[in-house]
Parts: sequence; C-alpha cells; structure tokens
Amino acid sequence: MLRQLPMTALLVLQPFFGHADPLSVLNLDRDATTVSGLSSGAFLAVQIQVAFSQRVVGAGVVAGGPYGCSDGSVFRAIRVCMNAFWGEADAEAALETIQELSEAGQIDDVSHLTADQVYLFHGEADDTVARASMDAVRQTFALLNVPADQIFYETEIKAGHGFVTEDGSLECNITRPDFLIDCDIDQAGDILNQLYADLLLPKEPRDEGLMSFDQAEYLGGAVGMDDTAFVYVPEACTAGALCRLHIALHGCQQGRERIGDAYAVLTGYNRWAEANRIVLLYPQALTILAPWWNWFGGNPNGC
Repeated sequence: MLRQLPMTALLVLQPFFGHADPLSVLNLDRDATTVSGLSSGAFLAVQIQVAFSQRVVGAGVVAGGPYGCSDGSVFRAIRVCMNAFWGEADAEAALETIQELSEAGQIDDVSHLTADQVYLFHGEADDTVARASMDAVRQTFALLNVPADQIFYETEIKAGHGFVTEDGSLECNITRPDFLIDCDIDQAGDILNQLYADLLLPKEPRDEGLMSFDQAEYLGGAVGMDDTAFVYVPEACTAGALCRLHIALHGCQQGRERIGDAYAVLTGYNRWAEANRIVLLYPQALTILAPWWNWFGGNPNGC
C-alpha cells in the first residue's frame, strides 16, 4: 500500500557533481503533477496515478501493467504481469481492487481519474512485458470511466523493451541494458504532450539545470532506494515562476549505480521541461542482492 505523501514543491541546491543536499521549496502547481515510467517504473507509475489521483492528473506507461497486478507476489509479478506464463493480467480484478481501496479511504477517490490523461506504449518487439498486461491497463482505465479520447495507446512501433528516444545507445528493436533505444521517436515529448495541453516547442536544456539531491532524507525508512537522486529544474522555476512537476521513473538496471544520469539525460524530458516550466524528478532505486536462502528476495536488478 502506498502511503499518502505530501505533494510539495522541489528544488535542489547543488549541481550533479557536487555534494547532494536536501531539496528546498519551489512554486509548483499542486494540481498539475504527472508521472511516467518504463517497465518496473511503468507499473509503479500506474500505482502512483491511481493511489494519488487527486493530485496526479496523468500518467505515461511504457511496458507496464494494471494496478495491483502482482497482488504482493513476486511469482505472480514475473509469471503473470510480465510474461503471462500462468495467465494474463486481469482488468476486472484491478478494477475491483481499486474500488475496494477507494471505498475504504486507503487511496484517493476513483472519481478523480475520469479527468486524467493517459499515454500507453508497447513495442512490437517487446518480449519482456506481455502485450496483454498493457491491454489490461487500457481496459482498466476504460472501466474507470476515463474517456477513450483521453487515452493514447501506441502498439505499432517495432521497438524492443526500452524507453524510446532519439538519443538512445541501442537500435530500436533491441532489448538489453541500458534499455534506452533509438527509434527516432521523441517518446518523452509524446508523453508530455499527451499529459499537458499546449506545450511550447522544446529547447536546449541547461547543464546546470540537472542536479543531484539527497534522496535519503525523504525515504522514511523505505528500503531499495538510492541515497542520491536527480532533478531537472528549468531556469524560470528557479526564479519563482509557477511550475508543474513530472515524476519520471526508471526501469530495472537503469538506476544511478548502473548507468549514472543517462536516464535523466537521454530520455529527452529535460528539453521539454526547460521550455514549459516543468520540474522533472528522477527518483533512483538501488540494487539489493537476494539472500542465498531466497532467490526471489531482494531487488537484484534495482527495479
């Protein structure tokens, strides 16, 4: 269960290569927060959007699955939500879980979701996360009365399992680390343009805009997260302008300890952020090796 967290404004104090300091306050629109993610980050993006739907107004889901898909089971996460070996993800079950939690007050009221914008993507060459899981995401939102014209679903790009960018290190149909695949498509732009209306054309991000911060200060005892994470702050936001927040969640083997700041730099979000007063928050997960007595324990891929 996701614990209710305050949607406060964020700003880092030091650049990437300096000492990671805590965040300080920015002037953010609390009702214009969005989230996106790849793979494990995409599954979490759905969880965040649904659980905090009063504040999170849209989600970009790249190769993920429906809310509560794993039901707390690693076996189910792998054999149902990812590769559909034991069966396919179930939109009806997701809907039932969401409604029960909403009625119990454990997540925000589901009625907030009807106004949300949703971007969905599954690559034709993606054999890591089943297409059925992404279909179930779309079906779940439809069952939650999100209008069809607020849901964009792309399934016809011959992309492997990865975040699609114009600057990736891998060919479009390849699936391997760092999972940043060059399909000559600006997926970050497609996501943000789906989630926010009337965006200006992107412009070159500032080097000093991408900074690291002390993520450990905000973990509240949670495990599996790095002590340091990244944030991109547009120049206008540092000067006090009203800005929006987008949370970009990496997938497995894409954390800072594996690929440095590549996810924050190569996905392409920052240039849209700079032009449109959007603060980009990049939380970072950490590898936790499985103990010898439980191969399914820990978080060995930093998902």
